[in-house]
Amino acid sequence: MDIAGLTPILILLIIVALTFDFINGMHDAANSIATIVSTRVLSPRLAVIWAAFFNFAAIFFFGTLVAKTVGSGLIRPELIGDRLIFGALAGAISWNLITWWGGLPSSSSHALIGGLVGAGLAASGMDAVKWNGLTKTIVAIPGSPVLGFFLALFLVLIVSWLFVRLTPFAVDSTFRRLQFLSASMFSLGHGGNDAQKTMGVIAALLISHGHGAGKAFAVPLWVMIACYTAMGLGTLTGGWRIVRTMGTKITRLTPMQGFCAETGGAIALFLATHTGIPVSTTHTITGCIVGVGASRRASAVNWGVAGRIFLAWVITLPAAGLVAAAFYWIGGLFLT
Repeated sequence: MDIAGLTPILILLIIVALTFDFINGMHDAANSIATIVSTRVLSPRLAVIWAAFFNFAAIFFFGTLVAKTVGSGLIRPELIGDRLIFGALAGAISWNLITWWGGLPSSSSHALIGGLVGAGLAASGMDAVKWNGLTKTIVAIPGSPVLGFFLALFLVLIVSWLFVRLTPFAVDSTFRRLQFLSASMFSLGHGGNDAQKTMGVIAALLISHGHGAGKAFAVPLWVMIACYTAMGLGTLTGGWRIVRTMGTKITRLTPMQGFCAETGGAIALFLATHTGIPVSTTHTITGCIVGVGASRRASAVNWGVAGRIFLAWVITLPAAGLVAAAFYWIGGLFLT
């Protein structure tokens, strides 16, 4: 496809989508770096560079199944247009900035999905939504943190048994090195799942403007590169308010626990991405961190903070949807 053939409004909306992708990286940087920073394996500056590199490197490891779910599996394709995409992106960006400012690790993914659904409902009512695709995504809201919780808990138990004869110093030294691997894998999973969501939105928008072979859903290479780049650059800016919440306020982590949390999260994200399910990396890593904390004792987890995070999860979809619906109506003043 000739990029030079894009209309000004289409270029503007693509820029808005990439802005969301950048904010997604900024907002969710904590997901990738909170554990490795809180265990002091890496400084915050080096951690975001490390995470951003692997966020982008995910382009070489994952396909576009998540992008297809977001771009054609949630809202009826014939309804996708400039006004709907503007409303969805504006709603998601607004909610991301609100929760980022408040230091709440809410889900950028579900802000976007809530934005799409809210704008779709405003455009055409209940018939706009492809309920099978939305149901799969909604099931993953509790599913991803629960899976992360049990994976991380299981890994802690296995690792504790395998390394029971080593001194605490030897265990600490070993897992400080291994955390480089686990953080890399989680950042790959984070980039692979989250960047695809914006790819799906841009691809659907291009198809609605007649760019694409026979209206078939496909993601151009330049869109993939742009989305992974925007996410990586966003990650470089960090999300320090949320890092503090994720890395220290839920529970205190050792390098071994950080390794188990990141590895459990990476496994969960790889599974979701390869099955085309747009899950929340925030939900996933939070479940993992709670899991490793609970492996010591239930009181090791700050359940008050966990409760605040849970509340943010619950309200993200409807809140982003309401904001997106408002922006959809505003978009009617200058978009079709």
